Amino acid sequence: MPKRSEEMPRELWTSLVFLWITCVPHSSTLPLASNQSRSLQLGRPAAAAAAVLPRSEPPHGGGGQRLLSRAKRGWVWNQMFVLEEFLGPDPILVGRLHTDTEVGGKNVKYVLSGEGAGTIFSINDRTGDIHAMKKLDREEKAEYTLTALVINRDTDEPLEPPSEFIIKVQDINDNPPQFLDGPYQASVPEMSTVGTSVTKVTATDADDPVYGNSARLVYSILQGQPYFSIDPNTATIGIALPGMDREIRDEYMVVIQAKDMGGHMGGLSGTTTVTVRLTDVNDNPPKFAKNFYDFIFSESLGLGKAGGRVKATDKDIGENAKSIYTIVAGNEKGVFEITTDSQTQEGVIVLKKPLDFETQKHYNLTVEATNVRYGPTGPFKDTTTVRIAVEDADEAPIFTRPVYMMDVKENAPINTVIGSVTARDPDSASSSIRYFIDRHTDLERQFNINADDGKITLAKPLDREADMWHNITITATEIRNQSQISRSRVAIRVLDINDNAPEFATEYEAFLCENGRPGQVIQTVSAVDKDDPIQGHYFEYRLAPEMLNNPNFTIKNNGDNSISVLAKHDTFRRQKQEMYFLPIVVTDNGNPPMSSTNTLTIRVCGCSRDGIVQSCNVEAYVLPIGLSMGALIAILACIILLLVIVVLFVTLRRHKNEPLIIKDDEDVRENIIRYDDEGGGEEDTEAFDIATLQNPDGLNGYLPRKDIKPDLQFMPRQGQHGGPNGVDVDEFINVRLHEADNDPTAPPYDSIQIYGYEGRGSIAGSLSSLETASSDSDQNYDYLREWGPRFRRLGELYSVGESDKET
Repeated sequence: MPKRSEEMPRELWTSLVFLWITCVPHSSTLPLASNQSRSLQLGRPAAAAAAVLPRSEPPHGGGGQRLLSRAKRGWVWNQMFVLEEFLGPDPILVGRLHTDTEVGGKNVKYVLSGEGAGTIFSINDRTGDIHAMKKLDREEKAEYTLTALVINRDTDEPLEPPSEFIIKVQDINDNPPQFLDGPYQASVPEMSTVGTSVTKVTATDADDPVYGNSARLVYSILQGQPYFSIDPNTATIGIALPGMDREIRDEYMVVIQAKDMGGHMGGLSGTTTVTVRLTDVNDNPPKFAKNFYDFIFSESLGLGKAGGRVKATDKDIGENAKSIYTIVAGNEKGVFEITTDSQTQEGVIVLKKPLDFETQKHYNLTVEATNVRYGPTGPFKDTTTVRIAVEDADEAPIFTRPVYMMDVKENAPINTVIGSVTARDPDSASSSIRYFIDRHTDLERQFNINADDGKITLAKPLDREADMWHNITITATEIRNQSQISRSRVAIRVLDINDNAPEFATEYEAFLCENGRPGQVIQTVSAVDKDDPIQGHYFEYRLAPEMLNNPNFTIKNNGDNSISVLAKHDTFRRQKQEMYFLPIVVTDNGNPPMSSTNTLTIRVCGCSRDGIVQSCNVEAYVLPIGLSMGALIAILACIILLLVIVVLFVTLRRHKNEPLIIKDDEDVRENIIRYDDEGGGEEDTEAFDIATLQNPDGLNGYLPRKDIKPDLQFMPRQGQHGGPNGVDVDEFINVRLHEADNDPTAPPYDSIQIYGYEGRGSIAGSLSSLETASSDSDQNYDYLREWGPRFRRLGELYSVGESDKET
């Protein structure tokens, strides 16, 4: 077997060994376990290896004595090889099986089993040759494990134990490298130095990495030079050109190739693309588009309002392109400020203090734009000049003071001048000013103002005790432009005068004990005054002139604007006088002084020994029987309640006995009584009796009238009697109608009878002139048909009666 030198490549040595195995005939004995040995017999053509079974050796010694010896048995192969992707007209010979065991003329048969036996691999059962029937792919399956067996063809008995062997598929370079993760995306900062790593790519080869160079890959750049380079072994892509500027070119397409066989000729290759983007760094300063910006600001521009915008552009992007704006010169008074619009990256000039055309007409500002992020050499910035011209605008009048304070006495007469306000037109063309009071702040119209000079006068009397302060709003407008209005607040304080007399602080009611001692304090009295003098209140108390010499009470000054009322003796009795009235005069210290007379009520009461009031009434002396006033009131209330109950009882009895029919002396008509009530049951004897209609036996019965006394005695006529079970209601009604027509005592009488009251003012006249069929007077009832449907039927009935009479 050839030996490998250190200078010989591994792939070349492997190829020589394979050729030596397949082409050089030799044999070798492989040691087996215990008493068995295996040998590999080579020298078979076409990569075939013959496996020879060991044969038995003749016994040593003589004398016919059998000597025991070790039998050499076993297969003489290790493994077999077959090339993948082999394309030929005939099956390829993989190897040959052979046994060196003495078969003794037995008919030997070789049998093959295991992976692919019979489908991929076949064996000649006589010679033991193994052939590959199909094209094999090592990338699908690299080796097959099979089992060889030698049997007696005649008896199928095994001549040797089965043994496994392996058929390995030998690799050829039939798979190109592949980039499974491509195409790739990568980024690197612009201006990166040479050698800066960008990214790393990886390719794979499905060929055998152990055998040959089929899977040894070498990387190279097909497109992307001279900007990028790649390490041929690690596939790391790096920067190859310095100064790559994103603002010039921000994206590159790099094509990478991977080639097997170590990059030698004949190797297979695969490619992928890498898109490299340069990320931005802050390497460009901001730049204003113009060196001068001109704006016009109206002096009426509101505070916080924007008047103009400036912008500095930056070739960078993202945060590197953001700038902040500042005013570095020309804004010493702080009239303007500049802010940055985060959306448009513009500098917005905003008014911070009011503009005055008459004071300053022009401003020159120096505005600076600075990058938010510093560049490699420090902050990038640029400056420009902003020229602002103030435009004159018609401004509202300006009051000399925002708030005016004025005083007026509460007794000031009408039209007294309280004070004045002043406003001026700040415009260069000064306009006259007119003044007005906002009546929403002076609803009672207590003040007036002169529209020309702003003098405020009194329109109504004032009372400090009712309202001490009055706050009104004054408006000032220009005569030429009344839309320009300004306002100022005027606070008017009403000054006090002594116009209110002092009076008791409350309604006092004092209590005096009968058993009190002389000089005891009955009540402490104090006073109040609605006025508010500057020096404070001081009250003087005295008894009314008519009470100076009274023998019962006196007063004492306490020195704190209050007095104490004292009793002069101890002989007060409720039987003599229960209540005393003491008038006291209170005078203040105003100019002029004011006074009032107030009356103190003093009640004489019964007290305990400790001076505690128990009773202030006189019932104990006027009721010797011992009944208190409360008991008498209770008794009187019970008596009154009993009287009320008796009166109610009598009233209800009288109301119950009144008749149901109330006759009015002035109403001579017969009233219609309604019976459509449910009645009082069996005990109701005043209900209408309909027994006549229900009792046929009462046909000839005479029922006397109760409302009048008849002049003629009417004798009932004999009528036909109907059986109890054969009542003819129609006949009964006709009989009753005939009796009514011939009964002089039956209605109508010589009185007005109203059977359908139409109300006052009805066009229907009275029916009292109508007569029954027994009347001898001739009447024409046709006019009843004109009265309506109610009387049309009545007229027809009487007309029929007249016609019957004529016949």
